Amino acid sequence: MKKALITGITGQDGAYLAKNLLEKGYKVYGGERRTTTNKYWRLDELGITKDVEFVELDVIDQANIRRAIEKSEPEVVYNLAAQSFVALSFEQPELATLIDGMGVLRILESIRQVNHRIKFYQASTSEMFGKVAQIPQNEKTPFQPRSPYGCAKLFGHAITVNYREAYGIFGCSGILFNHESPLRGTDFITRKVTKGLAKWKKTGEHTLVGNLDAVRDWGHAEDFVEGMVTMMNMKRPDDYVLATGQTHTVRQWIDKCLEYAGIKPSWVGNSVSDYATGRLIFKSDTSNYRPAEVDILKGDAKKARTVLNWKPKHTFDSLVKDMVDADMRRYG
Repeated sequence: MKKALITGITGQDGAYLAKNLLEKGYKVYGGERRTTTNKYWRLDELGITKDVEFVELDVIDQANIRRAIEKSEPEVVYNLAAQSFVALSFEQPELATLIDGMGVLRILESIRQVNHRIKFYQASTSEMFGKVAQIPQNEKTPFQPRSPYGCAKLFGHAITVNYREAYGIFGCSGILFNHESPLRGTDFITRKVTKGLAKWKKTGEHTLVGNLDAVRDWGHAEDFVEGMVTMMNMKRPDDYVLATGQTHTVRQWIDKCLEYAGIKPSWVGNSVSDYATGRLIFKSDTSNYRPAEVDILKGDAKKARTVLNWKPKHTFDSLVKDMVDADMRRYG
């Protein structure tokens, strides 16, 4: 039986990846920190918590990482552990750097010392492109990150390439564009909207959001974890952009969610209300803006489509349906 160790297994991608690998017959080990609260809710929703063997793992502790790898003896390590909320990285830049940058180095060095034949997947991000040099962005687009999160992730990406070239480690980076799901954290705009909509229908309270004009390439996390697994099963390691190639603004995301919920929107400036009742639903507030905005992210996944034969199964509409339905069940 193949064995995989997943850091960040209690997050959105970790949960879907664990489910994917379990269905493929893997023994799945999940790295977890003792300080994490309410940590299993995603795994619980997928019904797989009891199928995962947990090991204590903190990516800012080199000795701890090494012990986890020695204990689990994995064929592959998927590093999904991250401080992944971009806005928070401006408030805690050092922590973001320790986890998202130095944490990658510590895992790679542990692999080199314990067993250099262990495969390594690094969760890179479209936020590394930042102030984009071209549209759409692909594997050859220059990186210009605009947040501590993006800067830290860029180091993690670069050091993965370095260990691949210097030590022959099978290291792949997935440069993933925005990928959402019902398991997304509520700090992220897609879940903030779907949860806010569900709670508005129940209580009538509106939700504050940020930049309505930000343009993003949103896909479904289930599709993206399948891409991760596929690239790790290739004969040679490489880096791949995973993206839908379709973009929408935050305003369009809100409109589509309202449309699916049967609500006709009435926009006045940066606020939207229910046309039928006049009740405010969402309002943009500058306090929710980033200090340095990334205006547009649009991915070109031609390499992944060609080499990996990867393409998303979900559509924008099915993603909206999946997320709105889930939050209506939770909060409606």
